[in-house]
Amino acid sequence: MCGITGWIDWNTDLTRQRAVLEAMTATLAARGPDASGIHLSRHAALGHRRLTIIDPVGGAQPMTRRYGDHTYTIVYNGELYNTAEIRDDLEAQGHTFLSHSDTEVLLVAFIEWGPDCVDRLNGIFAFGVWEEHNQRFFLARDRMGVKPLFYARRGDALLFGSELKALLAHPRVEPVVDEEGLSEVLFLGPSRTPGHGVYKGVKELRPGHWMLHERSGSKIHQYWALQSRPHTDDLATTVETVRHLVTDAVRRQLVSDVPIGTLLSGGLDSSIITALAAQHFADQGKELTVYTIDYRDNDQYFQASDYQPNSDSPWARRLAQHLGVRQRVVEFDTPELVESLVTATRARDLPGMADVDSSLFLFCREIKRELTVVLSGECADEVFGGYPWFHKPELLGSGSFPWIRMLSDRAALLSPALRSRLRPEEYVADRYRQSVAEVPLLDGEDPLEAQRRVMFYLNLNWFMATLLDRKDRMSMAAGLEARVPFCDHRIVEYVWNIPWAMKTVDGREKGILRRALEGVLPDDVLYRKKSPYPKTHNPAYYAAVREWVAQILADPASPLHQIVDAGAVRALAAKDAPASGTPFFGQLMGVPQLFAYLGQINTWMQVYGVTLA
Repeated sequence: MCGITGWIDWNTDLTRQRAVLEAMTATLAARGPDASGIHLSRHAALGHRRLTIIDPVGGAQPMTRRYGDHTYTIVYNGELYNTAEIRDDLEAQGHTFLSHSDTEVLLVAFIEWGPDCVDRLNGIFAFGVWEEHNQRFFLARDRMGVKPLFYARRGDALLFGSELKALLAHPRVEPVVDEEGLSEVLFLGPSRTPGHGVYKGVKELRPGHWMLHERSGSKIHQYWALQSRPHTDDLATTVETVRHLVTDAVRRQLVSDVPIGTLLSGGLDSSIITALAAQHFADQGKELTVYTIDYRDNDQYFQASDYQPNSDSPWARRLAQHLGVRQRVVEFDTPELVESLVTATRARDLPGMADVDSSLFLFCREIKRELTVVLSGECADEVFGGYPWFHKPELLGSGSFPWIRMLSDRAALLSPALRSRLRPEEYVADRYRQSVAEVPLLDGEDPLEAQRRVMFYLNLNWFMATLLDRKDRMSMAAGLEARVPFCDHRIVEYVWNIPWAMKTVDGREKGILRRALEGVLPDDVLYRKKSPYPKTHNPAYYAAVREWVAQILADPASPLHQIVDAGAVRALAAKDAPASGTPFFGQLMGVPQLFAYLGQINTWMQVYGVTLA
């Protein structure tokens, strides 16, 4: 994985702007700790930071290739999982290659097929290609949005980057947040509206889209979208197809020229990835290393809830022993989690998922000491329907995003000035309606089935996007590449149209996935009730983040005073946090995480010099 950034400008000689480009590129050093490169021409300045995974010598970037009188330069962040097939097709067209890197294959694919090359790609990617001969620039992002890509227009200039910090390093992009951006942070956060960059005039290229930028202007095209159609396969065929797609995705994503392992929580999804990877390693006579996160004294304080029914650690040990893999348990204590909340905010360039973020960063940093690539089980719940809101009628039919809760409680913490200007319920409702209007419904579908299709669409485009954002930022902040096999677009396309009764075969959430992996996992692991990402339950964490916010509010200069009613926050802090209960976001973010989120808002405004418009 890598970091990309750049600047296209018809009115500026960019060969004189090396210092600006180097500053933008330097912000992405954590994403690419192994190498750095820039390309400067009169109207195109491209920067790249490299994390070396494939072909250490031949994959350097920016990469330029000349064909006849035409010159093409690429910057690319990602990984192609069908490199060999595309290379074979290109060689059949007469192309030759100087390396075995997927970067060169991608560049040559663009040279041969132009923008249509994206239709042939199986992978995770964000890339840009500058065509010097006709002075145009092409940007594209993978179908599921695993790799990030932000951009901003300033007059005729186009600025882009893997992370917001790269754009903010340009003198023409200021950290200004208007009412819309503030509503994103305060009411939708830590999720974001697809395509929204929070900062004024900054956007995100949406998944499955490309942009073509030339002197005459820019156009954005959606090259991939979910297609709704009747599912005609019987149960046996569906089970076999799901098994093949998942197995193939995992095996494709185990290709690497550097050490690779898996993350194992003990839940169904990570256990599937780990079991398939372990079998692949065993076939090659190798031993797989798996990594499990835990928190000091967590067993002592754990209390079951609807959202987290049991502890993960014993299940991770159970599977590791069953598979005969090397397991490394990485344990953290409360002070580390709290201290890393600041680091996690810098990694996201925005307030995030509190200790759910900071623990993942610490986890990835520890793993990076031993290897460079891991496979992770994210996205199966969104693709196969594992969350409570797919199953509970009151959540399924809530008419809003079921992971965004307690809006009135959030609003009650705001300063009187903001409360009078912002309308949280209206803002969230508008975003919900806009998203529902995009859903490709199937004519004649049962109303309840259609309602679940809407829920799947919202999960894929909103909740999954939040988790992918988290995974990318926290792993790349540690210089670790995290791959997500359940995001293979072939899996998503196929499962999208499987009817609910078949998805929940055997009366279980993700029943079709469990049935497909029978024999791969022990039955007790395969049919274990869903449990989300492990988090700390230590009351010392709540005490620490509550004290952090108290210290922030004790300083009259703290930017958080521009956002909150200090008295309302102090009144909430005077109460004991419930051991369990309804989270304010997702499944894991309860009252302790709400305080951590407030602390992250203050950090974000302070570190980035955020100005409220």
